[in-house]
Amino acid sequence: MTLIAGIDESALSSDADNGPAGGVDELVEEHRAALLAYARRFLTDHHLAEDIVQETFIRAWRHADRLRHQEGSVRGWLLKVTRNLIVDRMRSAYARHETATAHSPDTTLPDHTDAVLTSLEMASLLRRLSREHQEVLALVHLYGRTMKEASHILDVPSGTVKSRHYYAMRGLREQYFSRS
Repeated sequence: MTLIAGIDESALSSDADNGPAGGVDELVEEHRAALLAYARRFLTDHHLAEDIVQETFIRAWRHADRLRHQEGSVRGWLLKVTRNLIVDRMRSAYARHETATAHSPDTTLPDHTDAVLTSLEMASLLRRLSREHQEVLALVHLYGRTMKEASHILDVPSGTVKSRHYYAMRGLREQYFSRS
């Protein structure tokens, strides 16, 4: 019997008589904290990290012959297995997410019906305003002009533009709330 990193190799074997021997307990005791810390660096879920570490030790138990004959440290082998399990878990989670979203019935287009109806309704209300009021509202709200710029474009005093804007907005409000 030779020792690998201080653990009796025969303890890793799974004889039918004694099952997994106490060496596995030593292996777990010696490396569990390091493997768990390593797994937690990549996984946000503590329970998932514990599952990965547990699966690592199960694989160490199943492949005790590889562990016995491998070059390098036992911890290195365990870290490699842990990393591979994390990568596999992430890949499968990503694939499940991709599949779920690709076949999801929630991939419908947003409903713009209300916005279209409101736009049509506002256009109808605007047509009821005088031409002067429509011009001021279009310049200020549609084209983003200031009151001063609108007064230069319309060639009227800025007080007139402000007055037309006020009465146009008041007229729209009255029409909008009186329709229902």
